[in-house]
Amino acid sequence: MTDSGSVIEWLLDSDPSIRWQVMRDLLEAPESEWRAERAKVETEGWGARLLSYQDEDGQWAGGAFLPADFDPREWAERGQPWTATTFSLSQLREFGLDPASDRARRSVELIGANSRWNEGGQPYWEGEVEECINGRTVADGAYFGIDVSPIVGRLVGERLEDGGWNCDRINGSVRSSFASTINVLEGLLEYERATGGTAGSREARRSGEEFLLKRNLFRRLGTGEPADERFLCFLHPNRWHYDILRALDYFRFAAILTDTDPDPRLGEAIDHIRLRRLEDGTWPLDWSLPGRVWFEVDDGQGKPSRWVTLRAMRVLKWWDSHSSECAVP
Repeated sequence: MTDSGSVIEWLLDSDPSIRWQVMRDLLEAPESEWRAERAKVETEGWGARLLSYQDEDGQWAGGAFLPADFDPREWAERGQPWTATTFSLSQLREFGLDPASDRARRSVELIGANSRWNEGGQPYWEGEVEECINGRTVADGAYFGIDVSPIVGRLVGERLEDGGWNCDRINGSVRSSFASTINVLEGLLEYERATGGTAGSREARRSGEEFLLKRNLFRRLGTGEPADERFLCFLHPNRWHYDILRALDYFRFAAILTDTDPDPRLGEAIDHIRLRRLEDGTWPLDWSLPGRVWFEVDDGQGKPSRWVTLRAMRVLKWWDSHSSECAVP
């Protein structure tokens, strides 16, 4: 693989969850074609496999955030488990399970009726207490057609003075975090896509974006140093973790939804994406999170990743299509 055509062929020689996004985002195939491919997520490959692990009550692994059989020693010894309902549902959204399908509608209905958060015991679609979790709950709920406006209202009110969010706010933190902020931003954007949003949610989303843009997506505001070197490394699945490729993919989606041009302050992160491209035209998986999963969707750390490559290629395609607008005067 030395050219984009070969890389696209490699991406297409994969799972339906990747193929339909390649068709839509890279090949600009007719909607009827990519929707037909997307429909296969429910019945073939990773999507069907993940759905096969669903409990009769609609949950995964018997719990909302943690598996029913979770022992705190597991987190310390093996890492956070990723098999419970919240992470499984988010992965189905990433795969592109059609929210209008009977299986999707039945799943979110059962989750609403039967799943309770480990923290507080409240019904699933009422949200949890942490901003990171609620951001993803809003994204999943809005995507699958649930009214999550009460959670959105809470998130808008939990914004910190610097424009972003931090799950440690309840413990006294007054500075936003990159991870909490991207989780909330993705939720607010999905809510805006589904409903148009509210004046408050749209303003909050813009302030959260500004928090990241002022820092060029990865730098400390005070020193200019990277806030975390891992922000520059490619991770998948991200779960609740942050990296610049996740942020760039968010800004791409936001710009397409709102019909706006890319912000020039994304340029440094874009340059890093270009530099990390391998000689064969792909991008590697730099690291992955430890902990229990249903199954792997990449070939391993250090190897070319279809998920990372798909994200990188569509981000660069979007950026390059606006190259003149992105130039700094």
